Amino acid sequence: MVNIKIVLILILCSSFVTVHALAPVFSPDHTEMKPHRVIRTCCSFGTEVELFAIPGFKLTETTSLEKIGPHHYLGDAGEGNGIIYSRRGGFIDMAHLRDQSDWTAYLYTQLLENRTNGTLSLILGYEGGEKTLHVSIPSKMNNTDLIYLAGKIAYDLSVWHEIATWFGASSIPFVPERYSSFSIEDPYSNLLGVSIGIKALQSELPYEKAVTAIIKETLKNLDAVQNEAETFLAMEDVRDIWWTRDKKLPSSKVLIQRQLQVYSCLQPWLVPGWIGKNQQPYELKAQDFTSDGQALNTFYQLDFRLNYKFPFHKMFPERRDRNITQNDFDRLLAQVARELTRRDSPFR
Repeated sequence: MVNIKIVLILILCSSFVTVHALAPVFSPDHTEMKPHRVIRTCCSFGTEVELFAIPGFKLTETTSLEKIGPHHYLGDAGEGNGIIYSRRGGFIDMAHLRDQSDWTAYLYTQLLENRTNGTLSLILGYEGGEKTLHVSIPSKMNNTDLIYLAGKIAYDLSVWHEIATWFGASSIPFVPERYSSFSIEDPYSNLLGVSIGIKALQSELPYEKAVTAIIKETLKNLDAVQNEAETFLAMEDVRDIWWTRDKKLPSSKVLIQRQLQVYSCLQPWLVPGWIGKNQQPYELKAQDFTSDGQALNTFYQLDFRLNYKFPFHKMFPERRDRNITQNDFDRLLAQVARELTRRDSPFR
């Protein structure tokens, strides 16, 4: 049964301070490694959700403080990833969190290596279309600015993953991933991971040790529950409100609610009755400016050449080609919202 679950998971699944930030220190085996599109395969929201292909099998992907384990750049079997509930940050997907921390670290190393050149170009593979990154790196940009720039790009790439999977992108052919697109916990977990990566890159500890320590501290500050049973109960309290067990994965109808508010301040979705006395939700805000007030978005461009699963001409009737950038995300997010609210939508 454990082997079956592993296979199924693989398939379905605030001000600036000038510091002398260090380059992340990785083990020798990781020096030349770069992250792929989705580093860690996890997690579907909900508990004991049945799978269409295997009758009788139910999937629950939760974790606990005791199981999380140390962080490893690009993942490791020792990471006990899954979803954990926190009273100030809502549901946290540990795989998403770790992925975005690693993407932030990787992009920072690339920016550092190319700072003397003044430019950086990366081919980022195929996800809903061809992806490329172009960055202009001013010589006066300090290390702290580079860290925040890496985090901004990493978060935009995480938003793109949610968009692309909504419009048909998937890691495994013929296995749609729309069931997890814009899941309630994903955007918050992504931005939290970027925040943790930024802090780790400013630490004097080796990268992996820094992330491990900061994750522990962050979950404590967010008042994470102590065990999987409590996360299970928190999910039960929003069953048939945020998600349902009446549908089977990979149906997109397992999720009843989705989080489309991905910029720029993120409020966690908190389960009623689980907020402690005098506790406040922990709001996340993306860092959008350099230390001297310049918009980070002006230094880079993410280029996407969309495939034909996107209703491109409906969203961009004035364009002839199928090219967009991160500055066009608002139109794609608006299209997702229209499809979710349309009465005859197959995704409702």
